[in-house]
Amino acid sequence: MTDDLFNNSPPAKEDVYSVSDLNREARYLLEENFPAVVVEGELSNIAMPASGHWYFTLKDESAQVRCAMFKGRNQYVKIKPKEGMQIQLKAKLSLYEGRGDYQLIVQSVSPLGEGALRIAFEALKSRLHNEGLFNGDLKLSLPSLPKHIGVITSPTGAAIRDIISVLKRRFPSISVTILPVSVQGRDAAPGMVKAIKLANKKQGCLKDLDVLIIARGGGSLEDLWAFNDEQLARAIFESTLPVVSAVGHEVDFTIADFVADVRAATPSAAAELLSPEQEDFMAIYAAYQTQLSNMLMAKVKQFRQNLNWLKKQIKHPGRRLQEQAQKLDHLEIKMRREFHFYLSQSKNSVKELTHGLIQYSPISLIREQQQNNRYLSASLQKASLKSLKNARFKLADLSRALNNLSPLNILSRGYSMTYDVNNKLITQVASIKTGDTLRTRLHQGEVVSSVNYVRDPLNKTSTSE
Repeated sequence: MTDDLFNNSPPAKEDVYSVSDLNREARYLLEENFPAVVVEGELSNIAMPASGHWYFTLKDESAQVRCAMFKGRNQYVKIKPKEGMQIQLKAKLSLYEGRGDYQLIVQSVSPLGEGALRIAFEALKSRLHNEGLFNGDLKLSLPSLPKHIGVITSPTGAAIRDIISVLKRRFPSISVTILPVSVQGRDAAPGMVKAIKLANKKQGCLKDLDVLIIARGGGSLEDLWAFNDEQLARAIFESTLPVVSAVGHEVDFTIADFVADVRAATPSAAAELLSPEQEDFMAIYAAYQTQLSNMLMAKVKQFRQNLNWLKKQIKHPGRRLQEQAQKLDHLEIKMRREFHFYLSQSKNSVKELTHGLIQYSPISLIREQQQNNRYLSASLQKASLKSLKNARFKLADLSRALNNLSPLNILSRGYSMTYDVNNKLITQVASIKTGDTLRTRLHQGEVVSSVNYVRDPLNKTSTSE
């Protein structure tokens, strides 16, 4: 090996293939070294173009292979191939050079009966039905107006685009959270089970979820097979959130459709099922607005009535002033009492301090303390007198205000008030006539008189006996 590393001689020339040459050689190897084979499996992905050739996939539970049956051969086949059909075919192994795809060139086809996937579907459907997973009494009701919808689907598929489009058109205020999963293949069912359990935990941005939609577009039985998974069916059944199944087209049925609380024919139908028409909702809102307005107007009317009643309960200003004056007198008496009590305590404290100073302190300290006590006593007395003086001034102001508002004070300036026999105050000439007996209130005393002559300055008319 060491010699080869340091050998400077040029290497031998290797064969170099183009892609076309490589695929051609691989096809020759397959066709020349494998005899015709007989294979059993399930039909899927059938395509019949205008050329008359058939292209399809033959599969079992764990593998699949592409197949081609040309027009010269398929014209002798007596059956019409269908999705899910279990068949047996005779073919030769080959390779499609254009794509490098390994395929079978089919020579003959014979049916084996109903497809294995269809049989498994019916068996699981029957077993789950017997266990009660399809029981309508156990299904959850959908919210009348969901605020937050969780959608378990492929984030790039047509289903989510249809759902979002419908919700934006009908009721755009509904929040939508996409729980992205694969909707086809081996990992699809476990991914959807995990998404359902995550949504039911209601954590983070999912804490206010109201309902779930499980959706994907249409396809063959094998394309939709993930929605026939038993674990997925049990996860839907155990969900505490209502689940709407919107898988495939109207003619497509899966196990998920039977277990879900509601089945929608398409993803768009699921979105319409969960969203009210915005115009209908706005009409209801307008009705509520009118009802609220009427209730508020009735409440305002009631408050006005209460206010009028309270106005009638208000006390006369004179009486209120009397009560305030009495309250002020009471406060003055209380203040004087507190002042004398405080002054007495202060004097006692001064005596005790003086006694203590005489007994324990130097004479200079005693004199300084006595001077301070005299100053505090004078300040306290001055402050108390000032407070009392301010209170008296306030009382005088209130008395003057009461006197100015008193009707008796107005009468003292030469005015009078005249009443009829019903003790009703007369404010205009039109309310009296000749011969009426009137009572006039003066500043001091009353005058009772009889009307002999009435003159109305507005109508410029007069009446007399």
